[in-house]
Amino acid sequence: MLAVGAIGPMRAIDHHAWTNRWRDRHPAEKLLPALGLLSLTLFLPPLTTAPLVLAGAALATVRGAGVPLRALVAVMAAPLAFLLAGAPFLAISLRFDEGFSVGFSPAGGRLALDATLRALAATGCLAFLILTTPLADWVPLLRRAGVPTGVIELILLIYRLIFVFAERALTGRRAQVARLGYSRLDRGLRSVGLLAGNLFQRALAQARRMEIGLAARGYDGELRVLAPARPLSWLRLMAGMTGVGLIGLAGGLLGRGSP
Repeated sequence: MLAVGAIGPMRAIDHHAWTNRWRDRHPAEKLLPALGLLSLTLFLPPLTTAPLVLAGAALATVRGAGVPLRALVAVMAAPLAFLLAGAPFLAISLRFDEGFSVGFSPAGGRLALDATLRALAATGCLAFLILTTPLADWVPLLRRAGVPTGVIELILLIYRLIFVFAERALTGRRAQVARLGYSRLDRGLRSVGLLAGNLFQRALAQARRMEIGLAARGYDGELRVLAPARPLSWLRLMAGMTGVGLIGLAGGLLGRGSP
């Protein structure tokens, strides 16, 4: 099940987000450079800019924030697999003018390369954000941006419950494996159905208990938590944006000479 397969990477993401060297920095010091790098991948030639953006995001994550390289690779492994699986289909040309024929299209191959590089660089920017900033740090920014309180609370609750039910799914699957629940295909399908049904019932019960607990604590539509004050360092922010500008300049100059 997806929950069982995702619990390991999600635990690693949450762990590094809370323990990296840039944990105590203001979220804007990481968000604005990441958005700047993302903008470069969208508006500049991807063949020259995307590798520089990916290298810059990886360097900031590993050397700057101190996140292990294997953690970054693990986060980007699944998106990379999807990109590599889908890219060949963009390079295939189907023709019906003289019968049905399938062949390689040079224009499609270039499109596949550009799309893969853009998506990979954008994934690197996202990986930098999620590995260096925990979800709780985004709450003040979301509130200042005018995001409705109900949406913010829903995001927080879903994020917390993901770990709870993923852990229960993993425990239940281990129990089923110990009882040979996946020894045959028919048993495996039955075990998956039983596990999904059990998780659904537990989710309803957990939601009911949470509703009662919040009502008992005077919940009025907003979960109020203490957020530590993190002053924005304009020096670090300018240094990050300067790095983004240098990457954009290098990518633009190199892109002029590319076909």
